[in-house]
Parts: sequence; C-alpha cells; structure tokens
Amino acid sequence: MSHPHPELPSPPPLPKGALRVVALGGLGEVGRNMTVFEYDGRLLIVDCGVLFPETEQPGVDLILPDFEHIRHRLDDVEALVLTHGHEDHIGAVPYLLRERADIPVIGSRLTLALITSKLGEHRIKPVTQQVAEGERHSFGPFACEFFAVNHSIPDALAVGVRTPGGTVLHTGDFKMDQLPLDGRLTDLGGFARFGAEGVDLLLSDSTNAEVPGFVTSERDIAPVLDGVFARAAKRVIVACFASHVHRVQQVLDAAGAHGRKVAFVGRSMVRNMNVARDLGYLQVPDGLLVDVRELDELPPDRVVLVSTGSQGEPMSALSRMANRDHQIRIEEDDTIVLASSLIPGNENAVNRVINGLTRWGAKVVHKGNARVHVSGHSPAGELLYVLNMVRPRNFMPVHGEWRHLRAHADLAVLSGVPESHVAVAEDGVVVDLIDGRARVVGAVPCGYVYVDGASVGDITEAALKDRRILGDEGFVSVVIVVDSTTGKLVSEPQFHARGSGIDPSDFDAMLPKLEEGLERAAADGVNDPHQLRQLVRRTVGRWVSDTYRRRPMIIPVVMDV
Repeated sequence: MSHPHPELPSPPPLPKGALRVVALGGLGEVGRNMTVFEYDGRLLIVDCGVLFPETEQPGVDLILPDFEHIRHRLDDVEALVLTHGHEDHIGAVPYLLRERADIPVIGSRLTLALITSKLGEHRIKPVTQQVAEGERHSFGPFACEFFAVNHSIPDALAVGVRTPGGTVLHTGDFKMDQLPLDGRLTDLGGFARFGAEGVDLLLSDSTNAEVPGFVTSERDIAPVLDGVFARAAKRVIVACFASHVHRVQQVLDAAGAHGRKVAFVGRSMVRNMNVARDLGYLQVPDGLLVDVRELDELPPDRVVLVSTGSQGEPMSALSRMANRDHQIRIEEDDTIVLASSLIPGNENAVNRVINGLTRWGAKVVHKGNARVHVSGHSPAGELLYVLNMVRPRNFMPVHGEWRHLRAHADLAVLSGVPESHVAVAEDGVVVDLIDGRARVVGAVPCGYVYVDGASVGDITEAALKDRRILGDEGFVSVVIVVDSTTGKLVSEPQFHARGSGIDPSDFDAMLPKLEEGLERAAADGVNDPHQLRQLVRRTVGRWVSDTYRRRPMIIPVVMDV
C-alpha cells in the first residue's frame, strides 16, 4: 500500500506560519497511533505505537507506522511525546529509535519506566525527560502543556501544543471515570481553561464514539470479581492486558480477601507488573505473590494466575493453555476471567480461546456474561462534554476505525463545530492549519510496515497474499525438464501437491494438455524458462480450477539440459 489516497495530491510546501498535522497511524484502525506536527521545519511526534495483526496477515508479529514520510527528516524531530504506556501508543518506539537513538522521549513516570524496560530488551538506552500533569515544557517551537487524563493505565496524559501557527489539544486515550481507583481524575478544569484561551484544533479519542452515555466506574468491577472468586471451586486464571495495573490491583485485592496466592504468567505481564510495583503504582501485600513454579505445591482453590492473552493472541499464555501447549494445564472446574474489551478484529481469535478453555471443563467469565471489565475510552456523552468545554475552532477525530471517526465527527457538528471545520482523515492524509482553519491539503505514502521475526518491512502485500493462498488452498509444484536447444520435454513432468486436497496421481488426467501446450511452444521456438513457467502455471491452474473449483498456488520449476 504505497499511497492510500490516490485521489489526493502530494502536499504542497508548508506555508510560513502554518501548522501541519500528519497521522502516520491510528486513523481508520484501532492501534498504531502516531501523529506528526510540523511547524517552521521542525517536527514533534505524539505517540508511536503498534497494531496487532489479523487473520489475513499470517506470520506477522506486529504492524508498525510507516516512517518513510519523516525518515529523511529525523534530525528535525524535537521530541517524541508519549501520552501513556499502552502498546498501541509506545510499541513502535524501539523501531523509531533504531533510526535515530537520541530523539528525546517525553512521558510520565510510569510511561517512561515501561518504555525504558522495553527498550532495554532492544539494547537501546533512550534520552528521556519525565513530565507530569500541570507542567509546561518547550521543545523547539512547540510549547507543550500536560493534563491528567483517566484511562485504563495509570499516569496517562493529554497534551496541549502551542505554536505561532496555532494551538492544538491532543487528548490521547481517555475516559471520565468520576471515581477512579487511583483518585486521578481527567482534568476537565484544565481542558476548559485551555479551551477558553482558544483551541484552534482538537484531536480527540474516538474509540467509543458510537457508544451512548457515560463510562461505568472501575469501582463497579470489584464486587463482580469478588463474587467470581467466592464461587470458584479451583484455580482462578485472569487474563488482561499486561499494562492494566488497575485491573491487576483489583485481582490482587480479591485474591488476598479469599486467601489465594497470585502468580504472574507471561513475560510482558511479569515485566510490567514488576515495574508498576517498584514505582508504587501496584500495592502488593507481603507473601501474596508466588513464583509460577511454586503453584504445584498449593491446593487449586488457593491459586490465582494473572496472564496475558485476553485478545486471543496465538502465542500468548492463555492461548497456549487452551491448546494444552503450556506448562499450566487447564483442568475441570477452573475459572477463567477475560478482563478486557475486545479489540475489533479479534473476535474470532477470542472465541476460539473460549471454546478451547471450555472444552477442558473450565468456566469462562467474560464481558459478555459478567461485568468484569469496563472500557478505558470515553463514550459519546463524555466526548460531547469535552467538545463543549474546549469549544475548538476545528476538530479532527483520531484513534478509531472509520465508523468511530465518522460518529465522533457527527458529535462535533452537533456541538457547534461547523461541518466545514471538521477534518475526517485517515493515515497519511495531511491537514494544514492556516489562519485558524484546518484543511486537507494532500496525502503522503503511508502503508503498513510488517514485523516478521527479525525482519522489519521486508514482508510485502504480495508475500502476504501468497501466504493466504498457501494457507487456504495449498500448493502444487510442477517440475519439467526441457532440452535447452529445442525446448522439448526430456522426461515426463513430476507433480507434487501439499494442502490442496489433490492426489498427485490425479494429474495424469491433465498430462496430455500440458504436454500438448509445451510441444506447441517448442514448435513456435519458445524455450525461455520464464515463458515456459508461465505456460505451465496457466495450464495447470486452469485445469485445477475447472476440475476442483480450487485455486492453489502453482509453482512451476523448469530445468533445461
């Protein structure tokens, strides 16, 4: 995907005194959040996250933002501001810092601790600057003010950016829980004050823009978890995001109240909870935590495991437990709690895990049958509050699929933002703020960058198409030996089929067609290996399609002697 908007031209040079906004991820998708602000030749980046692959991207580990637009301008980057520590906002930072290691990384205490720990695994030592709500810091021409926001991870921030070209408020991910577990409210007063000073452009979280009303408080989860623990006959296994410190705290509290010991399972869960505990964001009573290797010595009704895998990720701890491919084996009457919202696109994977767990006799508790999770994103009622408090001159919905962006744009219009001042963009679209008006002025190349093992960016859409065909239809290889001078067959073609459901002996029926085609090509003087491969691919592919209504990958091998 080299250019997602062929109808849009390349953007013109940025006019003097104007502010440019380019999202390199996070628009039209849930994940991969990354926004680049440009003023007077200098750049400020807000967030740099990953997107997790779906079933049509087999073999892919992660999907990164496309850095191509800024790759030749990395020296112009003043700072990378991280709004919070979720993977869809910080997961791609190691890959950006591989290209320029000394980009200053700006974030709250917990966010910097999480990203520093992650970067340590990549052997990168970042240049960091810790900030907190209420503080103001300048990075080149970008004067940034930070605001506390409530989210499903502690220490989340919104950032206001003042430049001579205009003032922008970027909410990051947020909600407005009025009784947050850590007592840290979204700074609505700060938003209102910032708005009163004049906000030229508001970029606001759109994930729950289609959901009416107001968010349920995190405190409502505790009694539900307590009931689950009270009824559990054997082990309780809670799967949640490895960064959801608040949820893990509630699990620890429930476990302590019911006399159970807790073990963390999964590398990212262990790493993040150790960081949160060391910084005081996670309160762990003495003696509550045990090593996973000690679990066999405890009776099942005294055990709680906190695991990764709430999204059905194939290699996560919970998925491997469901497949009986993990040291922890699911037993009859175990209780599994999926304490997270479904990320769009993961429904099938999660359902497979639920079915796998249920097969072994476990009871699975999830958001569909119990209130064991509330979203970290504001629904429509709260989004309207922010729009009405900030009163932006222009609005750009961010962080969501197209339906979320459109729904949020409609809310902005209802709140009084002129429709002509609402910029609904997607990745790669360039929005310029000129003389107080935001307009789409073009688009830059902005595709998916796939991480596959140690490979970054080497996997193309064509390669993924081949993988999908191989996974769905299998392949047929045809080996032919021809005379390099005459182009005639030297021996009978050899057929090999895997995953196509076709027995190699079945190809005897189409041999005459293939031989006839090769003889005709030899008579016409065609002996180029590439042309012969194309002939074999067409002939065999047509026969397989007509006979079996299948389209396996055809791999012709031409050897000349």
